[in-house]
Amino acid sequence: MRPTVVSAEVLFEEFRGRLKWEWVAGLGASERRFDEVAVRAARSGADLVGYLNYIHPYRVQVMGEREIAYLTRGTHEDCARRVARITTLEPPVLVLADGQPAPKALIDFCENANIPMFASPESSAYVIDMLRSYLSRHFADRASMHGVFMDILGLGVLITGESGLGKSELGLELISRGHGLVADDAVDLYRVNQDTIEGRCPELLRNLLEVRGIGLLDIKAIFGETAVRRRMRLKLIVHLVRKETMERDYERIPSEPLRQDVLGIPVRKAIIQVVAGRNLAVLVEAAVRNTILQLRGIDTYKEFTERHRKAMGG
Repeated sequence: MRPTVVSAEVLFEEFRGRLKWEWVAGLGASERRFDEVAVRAARSGADLVGYLNYIHPYRVQVMGEREIAYLTRGTHEDCARRVARITTLEPPVLVLADGQPAPKALIDFCENANIPMFASPESSAYVIDMLRSYLSRHFADRASMHGVFMDILGLGVLITGESGLGKSELGLELISRGHGLVADDAVDLYRVNQDTIEGRCPELLRNLLEVRGIGLLDIKAIFGETAVRRRMRLKLIVHLVRKETMERDYERIPSEPLRQDVLGIPVRKAIIQVVAGRNLAVLVEAAVRNTILQLRGIDTYKEFTERHRKAMGG
């Protein structure tokens, strides 16, 4: 589900410091928002930002040196027609970049059409990159999942499983082994582009891990700054199961990597059986290392079956 509102005022305040921009026209349209139809039609929030372009309406229109030259060079009638044509684009915001001065005709137009216009000294490419990154996150499809989300060997790993199997305790042991915590219990997941899911911690739970019998632990205070992460890309789900579940629902050696659909993207999945005496932290690290090999194109199972085929044929 996507949030439906980003107003001109919210956008301006978000980047007032980084883009050093000023609000030069359309001050009365601070509540102007992105059109919800355009947001639903966009493949991602990044599609809502672009250079002045008559093919893609409803975007934040960014105008650099070339665009301003196009709008201002020509006969008076030509310039007036080009500026007026912007109305058909219905942009939520116009942005002047490259330190370009605002043409009077464009200021008058924005005032009359109630379109906010910001002016930034930063390059147009930089402005577009900043706005695309922000909007792709803001309008990303999102969901919440129960589990412990961690940075293990540089890979975003979500530990899930049935209640009472010790997910948080496993997370604590992995933290003590040098890995990083993103979120415990509830993980907010965002589809930031066509093949990437980013996981973050809800603000209320940031840096906290709950361990039964002990209570809430502030991981950042106990283990230091390097023990926590703000966000990670989800690459692997490690699912903990009881012995009877493992025997009933899963193969001992799956012939193909398991995957779980998350926000329309298939995510690799490893199943670990929980029984007394097993070192789960070591098993999770092994699953992560194996996933890293698979991502690099090294498939141990296929290599084994090929070795077995050659042995049988020989």
